[in-house]
Amino acid sequence: MQGLADFWQRTDGVGRAVALLLLAMSVAAWVVILWKCWVLRRVSQDLKTAVPAFWSAPTLVEGRARLFAIDRESLLVPLVDAASARSLPGTIEGGGRAESQLTRRLRDALHRGVAHLQFGQVLLASVGSTAPFVGLFGTVWGVYHALAGIAAAGSISIEKVSGPVGEALIMTAAGIAVAIPAVLGYNIGGKWIAAHEAELEGFAHDLREWVLGGEPDGGRAPPAAIGVAAGDRDAEPWRS
Repeated sequence: MQGLADFWQRTDGVGRAVALLLLAMSVAAWVVILWKCWVLRRVSQDLKTAVPAFWSAPTLVEGRARLFAIDRESLLVPLVDAASARSLPGTIEGGGRAESQLTRRLRDALHRGVAHLQFGQVLLASVGSTAPFVGLFGTVWGVYHALAGIAAAGSISIEKVSGPVGEALIMTAAGIAVAIPAVLGYNIGGKWIAAHEAELEGFAHDLREWVLGGEPDGGRAPPAAIGVAAGDRDAEPWRS
């Protein structure tokens, strides 16, 4: 701490700006890391209970109600809503095949959910890749500033050089210290997100097959809550 205080007193506005930038990057990275750990942990808990609760429901309305009560990050409910939605007649979307319309709606809902999970990943990647260089710039500037001050004093010795240069090296260490948690958070979060994305894709696939009358519903047609009467799929208003 003493070396950092000495560096702060010796450096100029540029060096202090670099130090403040590293501090801001560190705070932002830790806020995102803690927030993502909280969110991804909630999602992990919800997916374990919400998906079985939905498929064990007697009706679609009851299944959606169960999801709404469990799905705290609203990742599964939009998929159910997309599966039960109807395309507007007289539109390009409404003129397509029912399977294509359903796939498009589920895909869009899935992308929105995955985007929610991936929020903050770009910041962690940016901090992890740039913080060491920001710290290195602070070190170079600190060494330059220290050597310029020593040269202006008119006398150079190893004692006068080693102190300011050693203090300037703190900026490189600070840059690495900021980057390491960001990189770890990005890698661990990315692995966690990939696992949740696979679960959401599986749920969306099962929904699609169920709506179209295939597995996992044993080949039965969806209930009327989706707007499809059993045995009367040709009358479905959002099928072409």
